[in-house]
Amino acid sequence: MTPPMTPVCAKPRRRRLAALTALAAVFAVLATACTGGGGTAAQDVQDSYKTLPKESGKPTDGGTATVALTPGLSPNYIYPYPPASANGTVIARGLMWRSLYRPSGEGDQIADTALSLAEAPAYSSDRKTVTIKMKDYSWSNGRPVTADDVVFSLDLLKAALKESPANWSFYTPGQFPDGVTAKATTPDTLTLELDTAYNPSYLLSMLTLLYVMPSEEWNIARTGGPHLDHSDPENAKAIYTYLTKQSESQSTFADNPLWQVVNGPYRLKSFDPTTGSFSLAPNKEYSGPGDSRLDQVDFKSFTSAAAVLNQFKAGKLTVGTLDSSFITQIDALKKQGYHVYGAPAPARFDPLVLNFENTTNNFDKVIARPYVRQALQHLIDQGGYVKSRGVYNGAASPNYSTAGSGSPYPPEFGDQAPYPYDPAAAEKLLTDNGWKVVPDGSTTCERPGTGPGECGAGIPQGQTIDFTLSSANTPAYVGARDIAFASQAKKLGVEVTIETKSLNYLYTNYGNSFAPANKDKWAAQDYGPLYLAAGYPSSNTVFNTGGSFNLGGYRNAEVDKLIEASTFGADPTVLSTEVTSLSKDLPVLFFPTPHTLVVWKDTLSGPPSSFNALLSFLYTPELWYFREQDS
Repeated sequence: MTPPMTPVCAKPRRRRLAALTALAAVFAVLATACTGGGGTAAQDVQDSYKTLPKESGKPTDGGTATVALTPGLSPNYIYPYPPASANGTVIARGLMWRSLYRPSGEGDQIADTALSLAEAPAYSSDRKTVTIKMKDYSWSNGRPVTADDVVFSLDLLKAALKESPANWSFYTPGQFPDGVTAKATTPDTLTLELDTAYNPSYLLSMLTLLYVMPSEEWNIARTGGPHLDHSDPENAKAIYTYLTKQSESQSTFADNPLWQVVNGPYRLKSFDPTTGSFSLAPNKEYSGPGDSRLDQVDFKSFTSAAAVLNQFKAGKLTVGTLDSSFITQIDALKKQGYHVYGAPAPARFDPLVLNFENTTNNFDKVIARPYVRQALQHLIDQGGYVKSRGVYNGAASPNYSTAGSGSPYPPEFGDQAPYPYDPAAAEKLLTDNGWKVVPDGSTTCERPGTGPGECGAGIPQGQTIDFTLSSANTPAYVGARDIAFASQAKKLGVEVTIETKSLNYLYTNYGNSFAPANKDKWAAQDYGPLYLAAGYPSSNTVFNTGGSFNLGGYRNAEVDKLIEASTFGADPTVLSTEVTSLSKDLPVLFFPTPHTLVVWKDTLSGPPSSFNALLSFLYTPELWYFREQDS
């Protein structure tokens, strides 16, 4: 999940009039593109970007790479674990502070062992004792990265969660790090004692989220104060409070000596609190892979995908992503000296999130009926959206599961959609269950009750199916696909009212797990992608009852059992059963997965894997270099 799906931060809402004008313009395109009308059907352009360029050229030392951040998401926090109240995304967390295991950008791997701080974990026969050998890494002040640094990081994470379970979006009460006792048995050996055995694949995915912080430099509760024993929970709480308070001072990010102690390949050189743009300089003591040949890496914030494209055209960006709405610009960018590579990111799916707890107009009662969710999924023309010049412009792949593209744990139905685009099937599902369908009108419950052929529990006679869909204002395909869906729903007599919100607003305000007071303010939301762990895309925390990122309050006892099995059981293949069950029960509706289009100057090179990782927004500029130009 990275959000990201794991990022959270807020920006002002766009003016409603401007948003409605933009939506109307997109709808005009969709009116022909999604129905196949006219002669403007998008061409399949995948052959122009699906090949990953090879590493090339003789490396030179120096130079500055300018990287475009995701439009609409500007960092405003620096401590690796921001509290829920911070509403912030973190600056270059994986580049300044490495997680114990570096996440992999490959679909069949959980961790990139070469870029990790430790060797692969070793398990006891009962899987309750885990021994981890640290690699030879150093902090920027020259001190070795030790097992106690990992223990310190766990102690502070536990302190954060004791203060509020919402302080870590990957947390489910009773699970990691609950019941985990960490000990530094030697300076380079970490031992984890687990009250409950985890599936090794799942535990490894959690350890990719454990950022390792400096125990000897950050174990203070006030500036210049004494160093504290972080194993004491009261001390850990005091340290956590101090560090998060320091992280609120954006103007001091680059000057505060706390934040200069890093174990990753870079340190913070400058930060602009107004825009969220920042610059990194090499950590001279970094001892991991990569020569950090670049003198500097500048990360630049943007408010729109169009602004990113303009900077590419002006030659001012070295690396970034291209919105699929600008796919016709690929040839021009290549002629200008850019590589363009695209594919679906591993373990990514694009959900229309449903709010099972929204009581407005009995939405909770209506959406609880599986046949309603199935009918709505039948209205999503995935193939049409992919081809449409107004939605994906050919740069997407159909997807009907939580596992995403190319997963080692695919659903049992393979590529066959459980609920393919079929408006007639959608209408039949409603009529067979007591609804009077009025195309382009108002479909209502005609036969209330809980028996066969009746609408279902809590749905009164005359009940309509109408709800709001909160749609992110970026990237462009989000609004486009939401309009296409709402248009098709209207033909079935289902009224979907689109409300455009900033991406950061959705991340901050629309989640029942962390903003329960707002549960009646949204019925569905589309914020774009949801990323699970590459290599082991468990839906733990996302779709289990009480999961910290279960935004819509979805509950299914059978799914809970499957998620528990994939989390705690010894057999990882049960994950396919979990994926299948979720995909059929529809806790969310499924949109196609856009291809992430990565763009970089052909004067920049490095291992192909480092550019493939950009599909998941994993940056490894320490592996990049500007190549020597032909004379």
